[in-house]
Amino acid sequence: MRVRVAVRTRVLAAVLGVAAIGMLVAGVTSFLVQRERVDARIDDNIAQEVGEFREFAGDGIDPATGSAFTTVDRFLEVVLQRNVPDRDEGLLALVDGEVAWEPASGVSVRLEDDREFVRLVAGQGGTTRVRPHSVETETLGQLRYVTVPVTVPGDPAQGLYVIAYAREMEQAEVVDAYQTFAIVAVASLAMVGAVGWLVAGRLLRPIRLLRDTAQQISDTDLSRRIPVTGTDDISALARTFNDMLDRLELAFAGQRDALDDAGHELRTPITIIRGHLELMDSADPADVEEVRVLVMDELDRMRRMVDDLVMLAKSTRPDFVHPRPVELDRLVDEVLDKARALADRQWRVDARVTATVALDPQRITQALLQLISNAVKFTAPGDVIAVGSALSGAEVRLWVRDTGAGIAAADLDRIFDRFARADVGRGVEGSGLGLAIVRAIAEAHRGTVTVDSRPGDGAIFTVALPLFGAAAADDLVEEEA
Repeated sequence: MRVRVAVRTRVLAAVLGVAAIGMLVAGVTSFLVQRERVDARIDDNIAQEVGEFREFAGDGIDPATGSAFTTVDRFLEVVLQRNVPDRDEGLLALVDGEVAWEPASGVSVRLEDDREFVRLVAGQGGTTRVRPHSVETETLGQLRYVTVPVTVPGDPAQGLYVIAYAREMEQAEVVDAYQTFAIVAVASLAMVGAVGWLVAGRLLRPIRLLRDTAQQISDTDLSRRIPVTGTDDISALARTFNDMLDRLELAFAGQRDALDDAGHELRTPITIIRGHLELMDSADPADVEEVRVLVMDELDRMRRMVDDLVMLAKSTRPDFVHPRPVELDRLVDEVLDKARALADRQWRVDARVTATVALDPQRITQALLQLISNAVKFTAPGDVIAVGSALSGAEVRLWVRDTGAGIAAADLDRIFDRFARADVGRGVEGSGLGLAIVRAIAEAHRGTVTVDSRPGDGAIFTVALPLFGAAAADDLVEEEA
């Protein structure tokens, strides 16, 4: 079974782990360096003691006689009387392998008390090479020492001068210091952990709110939002999530409205078809043929409505449009050529701009033809239907103008909704989705579609699209077909 570990815990564990490793590496490295320095200082002190001993041996005079020393025992006695050991230093004088002289009381390191050490150095009395050695003793612990052989002309005795430092005592201050460091490090880690726990909780609070909000969201309630404070990355994530919820709520609301509208609109042809089938006299061929024609017409209307709804559903997909460079003047001419066969109208070009812009020619052609088809429905033979194109700042403007019945001001804001029709259009054939499709195509190009109309003065539908790296206009040509 996999154990679930919270992000807050993982973050805090990572921070504490890195901090602990850093403190450990720094502490151990510093401790080893300081210990080496203590060992180096011990060796320097021993070397200084040996140097002073040799200097005294070279020109020393017996204070009792005022002349040179005549015995090893007397020489070692004077040396120990004149030398005051350091705090962790021990001195010892041996003659013929036996302890002859030792420091006065008050010296902390008593070498003579460690019989094992005495036997060890007594056995080294014959060597003339003076160099520091280390030894582990049961009584004094680890010692760093040298043995200096001593002889006096005329005296057959063999003397040995021993200088030793208790290494563990010298290292005690370093050990105590780093024990204190370890305590402070642990306390610091505890403080870092406490502060980190609070800070991580504060930083991750939007994520917890995001999780709680996501759990409470259902397909019928997308209204909940995450409260956001601050300007950090986590707050930015919460804002992005709220923006996503806004888009989802808008999309779901649009889908619900579309389904409600589609259900309402499809219910009418279904009712018509069912009613005529129920009343049809199957024994009357004429009645059967009449009902068949009516049913086929209603089914065709339902099919067109379903196709339009599918088109609107696809309009929200990122691949709904495929922009590519298009020559606007040629596009307008091609749309007008296709529109001439729709009805007997006065077809014109208000303006034609010569420029190359990036757009989806098939979708834009579909939108313009839909606007033209809409204009045909509300105009009569002899009325004018015109198309045009222009560049206005950073926008491409394409329009369809007619001199038909026009649209009431109360209908201007809703005619682009699904299944919406102006009052003047009641009884006109259509699904009520044409202008919604035009708006979807414009919005897929990140543009807009607007209408300017007054009853009796016709209407102008304008599709405004942003320039996707469009070329500058060469010239604007006014032309009439």
